[in-house]
Amino acid sequence: MNMHSSSRTNHGIMIGAIVLWVFWVARVVNGIGANWGTQATHPLELSTTVKLLKDNGFQKVKLFDADSITLTALKGSGLEVMVGIPNEMLYSLANSVPAAENWVAKNVSAHISSNSVNIRYVAVGNEPFLAAFNGTFLDTTLPALQNIQAALIKAGLATQVKVTVPLNADVYQSSTDMPSTGDFRPDIHDLMLKIVKFLSDNLAPFTVNIYPFISLYNDPNFPVDYAFFDGYSSPITDNGLAYDNVFDANYDTLVWALQKNGYGNMSIIVGEVGWPTDGNGNANLKYAQRFNQGFMSHMSKGTPMKPGPIDAYLFSLIDEDAKSIQPGNFERHWGIFYFDGKPKYNLKLGAADGSGLVAASNVEYLPKKWCVMSSAASLEDSGIAASVSYACENADCTSLGYGTSCANLDQRGNISFAFNSYYQQNNQLETACKFPNLSVVTTSDPSTTECKFKIMILSTSTRKKVSSGASKKPIGIFMFVFVLLLAVC
Repeated sequence: MNMHSSSRTNHGIMIGAIVLWVFWVARVVNGIGANWGTQATHPLELSTTVKLLKDNGFQKVKLFDADSITLTALKGSGLEVMVGIPNEMLYSLANSVPAAENWVAKNVSAHISSNSVNIRYVAVGNEPFLAAFNGTFLDTTLPALQNIQAALIKAGLATQVKVTVPLNADVYQSSTDMPSTGDFRPDIHDLMLKIVKFLSDNLAPFTVNIYPFISLYNDPNFPVDYAFFDGYSSPITDNGLAYDNVFDANYDTLVWALQKNGYGNMSIIVGEVGWPTDGNGNANLKYAQRFNQGFMSHMSKGTPMKPGPIDAYLFSLIDEDAKSIQPGNFERHWGIFYFDGKPKYNLKLGAADGSGLVAASNVEYLPKKWCVMSSAASLEDSGIAASVSYACENADCTSLGYGTSCANLDQRGNISFAFNSYYQQNNQLETACKFPNLSVVTTSDPSTTECKFKIMILSTSTRKKVSSGASKKPIGIFMFVFVLLLAVC
């Protein structure tokens, strides 16, 4: 073969690669996705959740594992799926190529070929470089990423399924308020460049989780309006570009970090973005609706440094009452739907008819009864403190507290809420409303306009747990002290 024909061949290969890449980007950068977490004591039926996603126009779903039953429920749904590998698995996958190949065969290949699941990404780990992890996953994330990619290539899936690593926005930072001073965190700078290069070499995206709520949560002096998309009176100007919201500034800090390290054209996915509705004074329905609707209107425009549609997954689909509350009590309230699939607020996700959220269908509930503090019980009873703390240690009391949805309950109301949370989590077992001389079952709904006393849903999983009781979930020390004070005051 002469030099000219070889050149033409290479040119053709290059064009073909570019066309493939453009086709890939065109396919993935459209529509809004949702994060589907499963840390709930009473989850919706899987088929109900898949229908909820489709009824509300979601085109993509991001999972935090690769549960076979969940993936089977997505069979033929047409939804683009990102499956996840938990951080705890990174060590074994980093140190064993066969383990990576077996994981891909079981959790990707099998579902694509046998179940027609449209798996498009494998998320290798989840925010593995958080400072809170103290470097636990620094040595295993990249090798695990490399081994999973090699396994996808061996399985013939590398052009269809891309690897990525969902990272918290703390992997980059800026020395000022200006995005243009952005770069990767010094302690992981070299590692981040290795990961970015690997992703770029394999035409895979950079995935980042961005939370303006956390900016507001961590800094009492943070300007509230800067967290939203509907106007901030003092926008930041950087190299002639105006920033009137922190999401754009955060996103473009990443764009600058990539650009100054030679990867300015890299595709970016926002793996998580959203706003919680309870558990904190700034976590409420009004702010969540304001933020998420603002983001939906904004995502087609892009950012000053990267105009055009933003590829994103809302966090999250449904509330998860079994999540750790170590970061804050708001952790259990990120859903745009309540635990039972009811919309929390009006949110238009881009449906052609401009309609809002559609509730989950055919949801069954436990009977309409609640466990409350008996009217005959005295607030001076010495057993209240122990009973309330036990209930909250083993159920969800995160709606109690300053600035939360149940902040206006009186002392009896707080105690009743704790009792009912435990009663419902234990599927209304008679023994779950036997707080000594303190509790009684009622058929009169104790809810207020702002504070809803739950009735749990009935599903396959809850039917199995009717006689098993609830698993214990550690309560945050703040909530424990708060409820204890309520009980003894």
